[in-house]
Amino acid sequence: MSDVILSIDQGTTSSRTLVVSAEGVILHAEQQEFPQLYPQDGWVEHDPEAIWTTIKATLSACRAWCGENDHAPIAIGITNQRETTLVWDRATGECLYNAIVWQDRRTAARCRQLAGAMPAAQLQAKTGLLHDPYFSATKIAWILDHVDGARMRAERGELCFGTVDSFLIWRLTGGEVHATDATNASRTNLFNIRGNAWDPELLALFGVPAAGLPDVRDCVADYGSWDGIPICGVAGDQQAAAIGQLCV
Repeated sequence: MSDVILSIDQGTTSSRTLVVSAEGVILHAEQQEFPQLYPQDGWVEHDPEAIWTTIKATLSACRAWCGENDHAPIAIGITNQRETTLVWDRATGECLYNAIVWQDRRTAARCRQLAGAMPAAQLQAKTGLLHDPYFSATKIAWILDHVDGARMRAERGELCFGTVDSFLIWRLTGGEVHATDATNASRTNLFNIRGNAWDPELLALFGVPAAGLPDVRDCVADYGSWDGIPICGVAGDQQAAAIGQLCV
């Protein structure tokens, strides 16, 4: 049997899993689309269970294909839509609200308010980013402020926050690992790219409790395992594309 990698690509409109050889050749692919939700003008959401269902289906189909074609999956990699944000129950894994997608603009007014509390230049010096609803921080805070009891539960450490990669890692490992990589963390507006850590001043500014945040790891690291296969690599889709174009 030949060794292969299962590569998950969780995108904005569909989920894919690829079977990739040691030489980097795509041997097989499975893809499923899922609905886009537009509850109000400027709002964009995804059903977290639709994301999870399509990932499970494509990953399992690729695993089965490997068994039928004498290939042995030795590792899983994950790339994902980046700023899209989820909040879920630490005990059950159930999401409190739909995923708020990177295109969503509902927190634009809040971003303008926050620009008065921390000038854009100061924020950019810490994160490389600007005050914009594109990023995850105000999305997390919106969910905590608009779902009954969520903020109190978050303060007690009962909730997990994350981008899509951390949600998938949590589900794939059966709740054993709550982690993200530095590329995804850097798109939240909460991660200090100079110190390579969550920034207490930014957490206070955006109103995001530290207790719910994932552990930040390198792109290539131990992210637990799914069905005995180790999850060894995670990167946001645009950073992964840059690596794929040899921009290292």
